[in-house]
Amino acid sequence: MDSESLLPGERVDDLLINGLKIIQQGQEFRFSLDSVLLAHFATVRPGDKALDLGAGTGVLGLLLAARGVSVACGVEINPRMAQMAERSIRLNKLAERVSVVRGDVRELDKALLPCDQWDLVVTNPPYRPLGGGKISPLPGVAAARHETAGTLTDFVAAARSVIRQGGRFAMVHLAERLTEIMAVMNKAGIEPKRLRLVHPMADKKAKLLLVEGVRAGRPGLSVLPPLFVYHPEGTYSNEIMAYYQAGE
Repeated sequence: MDSESLLPGERVDDLLINGLKIIQQGQEFRFSLDSVLLAHFATVRPGDKALDLGAGTGVLGLLLAARGVSVACGVEINPRMAQMAERSIRLNKLAERVSVVRGDVRELDKALLPCDQWDLVVTNPPYRPLGGGKISPLPGVAAARHETAGTLTDFVAAARSVIRQGGRFAMVHLAERLTEIMAVMNKAGIEPKRLRLVHPMADKKAKLLLVEGVRAGRPGLSVLPPLFVYHPEGTYSNEIMAYYQAGE
């Protein structure tokens, strides 16, 4: 993509995985390592149809396509972000497998998307409830970080409304909200099955969690070994590096 194809303030970043590239904008929320962690944590099976709630730049759809899902669709409320995601999909020549729907995750039941057909639903939702820290003056960034356009309960309920019986729901979120997340998933009928805590380093407390549940699944949670993002000297851990090296 040449510079004339980009809007003011936009740039093309290399995801360093499978040659994928993504369009981002400085005034909007930019994806972080969290999405990469989620894309590798989620259980992906051949032929899966995957849905990303709150797609943002569309990075999860691209990464899941690289992992082999047959269809990846994202739902994004911010029209500017959705438009960037659409252009990133075309940039990567993935329009036959990846798409973006402009809409509100709280209104999926209004014929926005067909229900009970998705094998995998993923989300990297806003982490902070309203009142939990300073809200960004940039509307797009504020909506991505704080629950201004949907709460944790809203995102889990949306997943439950579209996931097929026995389908999987995977999410990255703050470790400090673990008990709330488990309660919300259980109440929605999504049984937590896999949990992994993410630590910046081996001697630091967990900051994030990765959780995957199954709609109407049987009780029984597997707590996986912790994931450490960095070595003590500040370089990526071997596991994180492997995510990128596998896509070279």
